[in-house]
Amino acid sequence: MAGIPSSDRLRSALAEFVAIPSVSLDPARAGAMRDAAEWLVAQLAFANGRIVESDGHPVVLGERIVSEGALTVLVYGHYDVQPPGDETAWETPPFEPSIRDGRLYGRGATDDKGPVVIALEAARESTEVNVRFLFEGEEEIGSPSLPRFLDEHRDELAADLVVSADGAMWRASEPSIAIAAKGLLGLDVTVDGPASDLHSGRHGGAVLNPNHALAAIVASLHDADGRVAVAGFYDDVAEVSAGDREALGRIEFDEEAYRRETGVPALHGDPGYSTLERLWTRPTLEVNELRGGGAFTVIPGRATAHITCRLVPNQDPDRVFGAIASHVANVAPEAVRVALKQQPGAVPAYAIASDHPAVVAGLDALRSAYTDREPLLVRIGGTLPAAVLFDRHLGLKTLLFSFSTADENLHAPNEFFRLQRLDEGVTAWRNLLRRLGDGLRPPGPMSRIEA
Repeated sequence: MAGIPSSDRLRSALAEFVAIPSVSLDPARAGAMRDAAEWLVAQLAFANGRIVESDGHPVVLGERIVSEGALTVLVYGHYDVQPPGDETAWETPPFEPSIRDGRLYGRGATDDKGPVVIALEAARESTEVNVRFLFEGEEEIGSPSLPRFLDEHRDELAADLVVSADGAMWRASEPSIAIAAKGLLGLDVTVDGPASDLHSGRHGGAVLNPNHALAAIVASLHDADGRVAVAGFYDDVAEVSAGDREALGRIEFDEEAYRRETGVPALHGDPGYSTLERLWTRPTLEVNELRGGGAFTVIPGRATAHITCRLVPNQDPDRVFGAIASHVANVAPEAVRVALKQQPGAVPAYAIASDHPAVVAGLDALRSAYTDREPLLVRIGGTLPAAVLFDRHLGLKTLLFSFSTADENLHAPNEFFRLQRLDEGVTAWRNLLRRLGDGLRPPGPMSRIEA
């Protein structure tokens, strides 16, 4: 596409990519998933792009090796997207990209296709580092095939550092690098009472309603002030240092504006912490769904709850599940049967040291793109399984260097990506790769960058 301005070319590329309905959760979209993988392969013609099969959706790999002695960066992203949800809530169809007010709207525009387009463009011209690529198609369903894939393709993925296009900056007005992401634990609680639904007039008052029992169990999980009441839940939580709390206190955060934005009458949560500290540094236990019976005169035979916990560094998902299971066993009424099931895909929290050489290089790169603002170090409440898996299976730290922004309706109707971020992101990515190559050259091939 010689002669076409890069911004126009990148807009066109992003629109093409977003138009592919690569919904990993939908079996009917298997053809679109492969189409998206093949689109990436075409973009990676400069780096031996290819599809490699996994236990699930295909993975796209590539590499551009400029020197055996140079630092090697593994660029990570994903091509799968969330389902569009209620399409009537979209102003324009989710897989028909639309540009309005400097934004490109469409499912996957910011999570993760816009950031992937940026990374591809920047790496295309990089000569300072060796670059490998891994783009998966299962991030939105918890990356179930990635652990085995990493083990089986270790040689093809040999690197010194992962740089992830996935993630999100906190606010569009403030460039930032996330140095921590919360872990995730999901579980289901099932309360069984009578063998089948019962008429509430004939049997009410003689048997315990599973809805009542489940409500009592759920209510017992928190104190009135919002602190999790499960014994052992906080045992492994490392308190934020005084220095980190001071740094968090310097970040501009309007609690009243946040309250208005969320639409709640008042903010609520773990006492003794600011709202920002709760959002970024404290673990949570949330009841996502309660289900049982219906709007008719019945005592249901079963009631269920779905619960998720967002975990912080040092918390082990299995230990937290065990603590919750013990708590529920202690409070469950004898007149019902209660069972807990841990959902697959639990991952611990991810963190990288604020003074890690890659973080320092990332901050310098952001300053080159945003000369009028000092970038921030932030934490995010979301979960990025791949960063944990790279650490666990390849021994590699991950720098989260995404140009998505948290307010761009990720996973919601009318998802969008700010088009100005394309040029800003390419500038920052190019400078990041340059700084990594200049300042972090390893003493020997494939040595690791240590924290």
